[in-house]
Amino acid sequence: MPYTPYTYTSPDDPARQDAGLFGPDSVTWRLMSSRIMWVAVVRALYLQALHPRVIRGTLQNAATITEPVDAWARLRRTRKFIETRTFGTTAEAERAGRRVRKIHESLTGTDPDGTRYRVDEPELLLWVHCGEVASGVDIARRSGLRFSAADLDGFVAEQRASAQLIGVDAGSAPVSVAELDAYYEEIRPRLYACDEAKQALRLTLHPPVPDGNRVLKLGRPPVSALAFSTLPRWARRMYGRPSGQLSDVAATAGLRAARLAFSQERVFLGAMRAIHRAEWAGDKQGSEQGVPPSL
Repeated sequence: MPYTPYTYTSPDDPARQDAGLFGPDSVTWRLMSSRIMWVAVVRALYLQALHPRVIRGTLQNAATITEPVDAWARLRRTRKFIETRTFGTTAEAERAGRRVRKIHESLTGTDPDGTRYRVDEPELLLWVHCGEVASGVDIARRSGLRFSAADLDGFVAEQRASAQLIGVDAGSAPVSVAELDAYYEEIRPRLYACDEAKQALRLTLHPPVPDGNRVLKLGRPPVSALAFSTLPRWARRMYGRPSGQLSDVAATAGLRAARLAFSQERVFLGAMRAIHRAEWAGDKQGSEQGVPPSL
């Protein structure tokens, strides 16, 4: 399937048809408008990789994942899908969701014992959804964004619309932070850092970056390391990394400093220009070869 970029109508466009799945008064718009949510996107990928079938299905359907252009193209597609789903019109969000579901329905993964499975199995889709939502909640809370406990419950509940877009039954998705926490307690025995998860971690902490992207090459590793440091202790232990209280304190301090740095327009725009150069290369590569987005 040839790759075409996700696009969405600017919320400020007077010709816009509607406010989309959430709208400007939603917690989702307010939370996802913060630049620190970039860290949440990366954190979610680390968390999602702890389900062995999710990471195996992703890597087994990405033959060129270690190529610099493709690795960045995949990250960009994930981010653009989230932006379209969050800020696009209803039609744009639904179109993006249909495209993801169509791609996933043709993909399978294989366990080490030879068992084949569909990457769009309900358990896998729910795990991916909860990884995104939990990361958004945790980064918002720890970075010092001004959201109350009720706001964060509202965000989790609103995200049922996002779950439906990728094929999750809305009735199975958590509707509060407490339900999200309970979900993780229930699923944790089935999680571990398999070889593929550790391979993906090494790749993102020391990413191959397209030529000519010095700012991106210097800036991505610290952001990746910060995102990893914000994982729950049990998740960091699965990866064999530090998981004590001191690590938690340092991660929270790093998040607050990063949020302040991202609020500086010059710093943020410099990083964005570097990312856009990588995205342009990814668009060109994707349109020529066609590559599926990650789960």
